[in-house]
Amino acid sequence: MGNNVSVGLLGLGVVGSGVVKLIEDHQEKLTHQLGLDVDVKGILVRNLEKNRGIDVDPTFLTTNPEDVLHNPEIDIIVEVMGGVEEAREYILKAFAAKKHVVSANKDLVALHGPELQEAASRNNCDFYYEASVAGGIPILRGITDGLSSDHIRKIMGIVNGTTNYILTKMNNEGISYETALKQAQELGFAEADPTSDVEGLDAARKMAILCRLAFSMDVELNDVEVKGISNISLEDLNYGKQLGLTMKLIGYADFSNRKLDVNVKPTFLSDSHPLASVNNEYNAVYVYGEAVGETMFYGPGAGSLPTATAILSDVVTVIKNMQLGVTGNQYLEPHFTKKLKGSAEKFAQYYVRLHVKDEAGVLSKISTLFNESNISFKRILQNPMKENKKAEIVVVTHQTSLESFHNAMNQLHELEVVYEIKSHYKVEGDAAE
Repeated sequence: MGNNVSVGLLGLGVVGSGVVKLIEDHQEKLTHQLGLDVDVKGILVRNLEKNRGIDVDPTFLTTNPEDVLHNPEIDIIVEVMGGVEEAREYILKAFAAKKHVVSANKDLVALHGPELQEAASRNNCDFYYEASVAGGIPILRGITDGLSSDHIRKIMGIVNGTTNYILTKMNNEGISYETALKQAQELGFAEADPTSDVEGLDAARKMAILCRLAFSMDVELNDVEVKGISNISLEDLNYGKQLGLTMKLIGYADFSNRKLDVNVKPTFLSDSHPLASVNNEYNAVYVYGEAVGETMFYGPGAGSLPTATAILSDVVTVIKNMQLGVTGNQYLEPHFTKKLKGSAEKFAQYYVRLHVKDEAGVLSKISTLFNESNISFKRILQNPMKENKKAEIVVVTHQTSLESFHNAMNQLHELEVVYEIKSHYKVEGDAAE
């Protein structure tokens, strides 16, 4: 290994530029920690002429991936190019060339993480991907190292900054979803095509990665039930305020009786819940362990330098493993066979908003229907509507099974006093009395 370790980058966008900057700016600290220098020796780019706002030796830039993947001077590959199939191909080639890999690619890790981890292990290489979930928050290392001796039972997270920014603006400023999305795009928090973020796909990928590590189970992206935020209305957010509830897009995972429930859904949180006060583009992950109890990891979920910090931390870990001669040893086969909970095994409270006939006995009929499904109400709000002989009813249930809730929803559609089920959302924590 000599007196230095050399890093090669696949990609030099916002995050890649941040990695180069941190290596340059933090060289003294890296040398002190590791006893050797860390340098960049090769960078794969698509355009050699592009101005990236940082000084890079032009001889290190290349459009040929082989110049990085098979450079004998490079020890560690940092993959920040994005995409899936091309990145997967390059990483597998890097392992075959006995090079360690650090990635920030959540899409890749969610879809091919186990395959890549096995390939790394076969080649006695390390594969780390802390930056793939929640940017600069050290949640993966917190789970695999800090909580390694505990039994983690539940994870709840705000793991997408775009949706959290949009919901914060809607809730605090009373602006529409469309206006909040436009603001997020103008500030660079949302892409021109925001589908992956606002429909919950980005958060689902991160939850799949978290579940694999937290519960030692081979969780796939298709196992995550997903619903986005594009249909959330200001009416529901305003009712939430009356009930002491705040809407967030929540990644949720519960592991009990050796079965898993994992989903990403808009969820009303009690205002007293620690995640309810996480605003704007910030991320937070709440973890419950049998021994440690409640913990929460909070910080910026994206951005050049926060994400680059997570990447460089992984690079430091790889170098320390190289010095100790223990690379390729972190992969463990899943401990548990994957078993997913059925709807009768998933329990929660629910918020339901209805448009109904404004006449005597309506609430009694609705209550009877829910009671027949063994569901009781915790809170009820009722308001007349401007339309003649119509009323709006909002109920928050006590905890019930998803199976019972679906049964009640199906019956509500058939109830002659109900015009329309406007919305329904999961609730975590109690609505205000």
